[in-house]
Parts: sequence; structure tokens; C-alpha cells
Amino acid sequence: MIEWSEQGQARSALWRSEGGAAAPRRVQLADDTLPADTAFRLACEGTALVWRGDFQNARQLLQALMRRTDRKTPKAAARAAQKLASASPAERFHLHRQAQAQRARTLGALLIPVEGDYSIALRRAPDLRAACTEAWGPADGRPSLVALRELLGIVGAHEWRKKGVEIPALGARIHPHYGVFSPIRGEYIDLVAEAPLPATDLALDIGTGTGVLAALLARRGVARIVATELAPRALACAADNLGRLGLEQRVELLAADLFPPGRAPLVVCNPPWVPARPSSAIEQAVYDEGSRMLRGFLAGLRDHLTPGGEGWLILSDLAEHLGLRTRDELLGWIAAAGLRVLGRLDARPRHGKAQDAGDPLHAARAAEVTSLWRLAVATPEAT
Repeated sequence: MIEWSEQGQARSALWRSEGGAAAPRRVQLADDTLPADTAFRLACEGTALVWRGDFQNARQLLQALMRRTDRKTPKAAARAAQKLASASPAERFHLHRQAQAQRARTLGALLIPVEGDYSIALRRAPDLRAACTEAWGPADGRPSLVALRELLGIVGAHEWRKKGVEIPALGARIHPHYGVFSPIRGEYIDLVAEAPLPATDLALDIGTGTGVLAALLARRGVARIVATELAPRALACAADNLGRLGLEQRVELLAADLFPPGRAPLVVCNPPWVPARPSSAIEQAVYDEGSRMLRGFLAGLRDHLTPGGEGWLILSDLAEHLGLRTRDELLGWIAAAGLRVLGRLDARPRHGKAQDAGDPLHAARAAEVTSLWRLAVATPEAT
């Protein structure tokens, strides 16, 4: 809970933060009269601003804070460039993450009061009750405070959920829910669509997320897929998408950490690619601290493949270019798990950051390759 005084009255509200950020220790009321420079100084000092002015003016203030956060003096820009130039790829990555975290803290200082029914009692405030219900569940009557930046993210997720993401390999749209990673990077989906499919009527999809790969396997002719997922939001999202596609009878969803019981001729997994700590639920689709999911999949794959079966590991090598994991480490984990590589299909990324020379991680992103590793149980002759 966050507590403050307003017009001589004690006030309190539930603190909401998708990333698990600690509730601010200092809060101050703010409205349309607050200059952007003052707001920026207070935000940098760790003071959160409870907005009581016009909602659209709050959006403008947030944009002003963004400009001030991203603006650097020539000397500061030169120092930052020099620091990056002498840094290793791993150091560049960690510096980038630190800068992202600091930026998020500063921009997250502008707070919007949300009523107990998810309405917003500010001038020119839109009706965001449907979007908030999708993100947070049914309203429980408790007022809350949420960063405007996060609230706008909820609105964006609501629109993505309505519109969906076109998946050419599937010939349909996938509708990501709030907090579930959107399948906007199509190269890993195309690899699963193009890989030679083993003769099978059963497949396991480990960490299904939106359900896109389970749906693709079903469209490719696999009669039954068992898809696992640990996150409740992702399970609900996958169920929604499979229902929209009319595949709910062919895909069984299970709440499980990695593998379901049993074996299958095909086991597919697209784990997070970067071994670093996630800062929010949605980042768990990208960051896998200590490569926990990757190593868990490899270690358990042998016990969940039928004789002659294949495991498909879909993995970007971005971590290798960032100096966070080596190819020898990956191959060592594969061998230690009693597995061998049957083949590999590669694809280059098509997202905009790979072509953005101004991105601090451009060199790693430009060299990135996403691969589908076809794995099988190692035979005595192979070892």
C-alpha cells in the first residue's frame, strides 16, 4: 500500500507494478501546473508523482520526461560512447540493461490513481476498465496507483489482443494477452514450419506461451499435442488462441514446469534466449537466469523421447555474441544430457533492431542467427 496526505485527509491505495518494482517511499501530488523540469528532477530523486490533473496532460508530461531522460549533453554522450567503445560485449549488455532499468525507474514515477472499479477519475481520462480487467482480473473495489507508462502498456496490450498478430506460416492470427510474449519475431515460427516433420501422431510443446507452435504443429498434421506452460496468463492465452483456431480438441494444455508425464516422438521447445534475470513477467520469455529452462529441457529430453524420436530446440545465438554463453557450453550441455545433433536449420532475424546501427547492442544483433536444433538420443556408436 502507498499512503499519503491529501487536503488534510489520509489516503492510501494499492501499489501495482507488473515488474515487481518496490512501492515508492516518497509521493507528492502533481497536476497541470507542475513544470516538466521540476517533474524530471523529482523523478530522478526518487519522488513519485500522484497525478491529479488532466489525463491527456499527464501523457504529454510523460513524453517530456522521456525526452529529458534520453537527452545527453555532448560531454555525457562522449563519455558514454568512450565507455561503450572499451567495453566487452557482455559489459555492453549489462550497461544497456542498467540504463534501461534507470530509465524505467524515472519514467515510472508518474502515477495515475485508479478507482476500485478500474475507472479513472481524471479529466479527459479514457475508459480503460476492459483493458485493466484483462490485465489484472476482475475489480475488487480497492483503489490503486499505477505508473502511467505501465497503464499505457496495458492499453497497447489490449489493442494487440483485439487485433492479433498475423502468422503467415499458420495462415491465421494469434492474439497475445497482457504479460504474454507476442510472436512478432517470425523466424522461429518459420523454422518450425519448414523443419522435416518426423512421422508422429503425438508431440510435446514445452513452454507453449501463446500456443503458436502447438497450433502450427497441429496445422502440419500432428494429431495430438500436449502443451505445457507454468504461467497462468500464458495458459489462458494459449487456450483462447487454440479455441479461436478450432484446435482445442487436438491440443491438451497442462500447467507444468517443463515436461508433462510420458514420452513422444517429437518434443519442441523455444526457451528464453538470454541468460539474464528478467525484470517483469513478460521478460521471462526472453531472459532465463542461469539458462535454467534451456538446461532443464536438455537434461530431461532423453527421458521424454520415444525410441527414434526428435527434440527440436529453437534457440537464438544472441547470448553467444553478447559473451553470455559460448557455443561450446551449449554443445557440452547437449552431450552431457546424452543427446546428439541430427541437424540444424538457421534463419537470420528480420526485426528492426538488427538493422539499427544506433542500438548499443547492434554488433551482436546484426550477427544473430536463430536455429532449430534437431536432437536425438545419443547411441553408443555416436558417443
